[in-house]
Amino acid sequence: MEHQTAAATMADMLKGYGVTHIFYLPAVLRRMLREIERRTSIKGIHAHSEAGAAYMADGYARVTGRPGICMAQIIGALNLCAGLRDAHLAKSPVIALTGGREANHRDRWAYQEVDDVPAFTPYTKMNSVVDDPERLPDMLRQAFRAATTGSPGPVHLQLAGNTGQVIENAEIDFDGVIEAQYGQVPPDRPQPDLNKVREAAQRISEAQRPVIVAGAGVRYSGAYEALNTLAEAMHVPVATSLNAKDAILDNNPLSVGVVGTYSRRSANQVVAEADLVIFVGTRAGGMTTHFWTIPAKGTSTIQIDIDPLVNGRNYPTDVSIVGDARVTLEKMNELNVPVPKERVEWLKQVKEICTSYEIDFKGVYESDAYPIRPERIVNELSNGMPKNAVIVVDTGHSGMWMGGMFEKRYEGQSYIRSAGHLGWAFPAALGAKCGAPHRPVVCFMGDLGFWYHMAEVETAVRAGINTITIINNNNSGNMAKASISAIYDDQPTKESQDIWVQNKINFATIAENMGAVGIRVEKANEIAPAFQKALKLDKPVIIDIATDIEIVAPKAWEPKT
Repeated sequence: MEHQTAAATMADMLKGYGVTHIFYLPAVLRRMLREIERRTSIKGIHAHSEAGAAYMADGYARVTGRPGICMAQIIGALNLCAGLRDAHLAKSPVIALTGGREANHRDRWAYQEVDDVPAFTPYTKMNSVVDDPERLPDMLRQAFRAATTGSPGPVHLQLAGNTGQVIENAEIDFDGVIEAQYGQVPPDRPQPDLNKVREAAQRISEAQRPVIVAGAGVRYSGAYEALNTLAEAMHVPVATSLNAKDAILDNNPLSVGVVGTYSRRSANQVVAEADLVIFVGTRAGGMTTHFWTIPAKGTSTIQIDIDPLVNGRNYPTDVSIVGDARVTLEKMNELNVPVPKERVEWLKQVKEICTSYEIDFKGVYESDAYPIRPERIVNELSNGMPKNAVIVVDTGHSGMWMGGMFEKRYEGQSYIRSAGHLGWAFPAALGAKCGAPHRPVVCFMGDLGFWYHMAEVETAVRAGINTITIINNNNSGNMAKASISAIYDDQPTKESQDIWVQNKINFATIAENMGAVGIRVEKANEIAPAFQKALKLDKPVIIDIATDIEIVAPKAWEPKT
């Protein structure tokens, strides 16, 4: 036992779990921040909003597989909670530490006395209050266990005192126990039922038109190699969810693209034609299945997931396997199940579907149109992206353009995306860069999303977080264009335009004024040189690309009814 302040204990434990950065808004845990400076090499990143700090921690967690730590005082806790919802949707291990009410102040109108604990419950795997400083070590251990085990996700600990000061100022006896294995996803790998693995492999062998749909569980499990080995050995095409877009190279003949709503046409067509769908590490939710229409109801399915509550929820399963994705796929690979000759015809059909997509979209990929088309931006990013880049993508049109059209061409590239919160990508990219400081981090988002957390440009400059942010700037939220036009019977008014059209802004100039590098691009042939220039600079870079307000992303392909 070591007798020390709880603040020192927190610093020591975070170090022991492998934490390298924490993301916060003051005032919170001030003494602990000082102890971190004294006792560790952990770097504190002071953000401009609580949600931004949560998104940074989320980006850090998704790139490293280690829990991202974010913090806020009591009055900012609810804003931090709002930022945790994307991590909740994406099953990302984020630990939120907030100030809270002191026991002897409750219900006495103390300064900033609010109780936000109930608000965290729907979005966290663990939501607890730490009133007794002696409980701090075991509750921190449990927070890391909860964040990383099984299906990972966010955790919240409320620490007594509006800035957590009651907890961190006290002296406690620290037992020195740090369970370092819970500082990384996955800390353990539940074994599947081998009989079910054999049954699944046999079903795949017997199917005429099987397809794999890989999800976030494949990413968190580190199962990309095992997935590709199985697909190639059994000649099974692979579609992915947005969360596992980087699971297979786009130039692999078995890759058909992202399936679902923010998708590539070829992926939806292949999955719709399949007679057996193997869901691996995906919940088969609305976005991945285009609201449960792809595959059609009644299609035979196999589902592999670490969470027993996932399998069979959205599609009745022929074979349900509960276990770690990598272990399950590796054991299936060991079986060497034969592949039927009929599979040749299926792969021929898959190739025709993918080739048709490539032919139909070649023109917009290479378009020199003025104003610039977003498809050309995405194509230039596919062509020029460094081999070891981390690509961070926002939701809405950004997610649609990149999810369907960006191509991963190198094993060392990683892809993470917003699970639904517009504006997530920029602060998440800053967190991702903190987690992967020696890799180029490239963020793609629209102007509407960039407005949300533009203040974090100053954070990037101050902290030396050198990301590249590509803004598809059409001065609008034109994803809403069609629906608003329909509401107004195609007779736009000033008020209807105000709903989705914004003033023309040059973000490159704003970035320069904040100390970053700003580059404005207005012609298609300027995109590649601007991107290559940004890659050579050791500063935060904002590339503001003026695009056509009339161009909208293609709608998801749907089977005819």
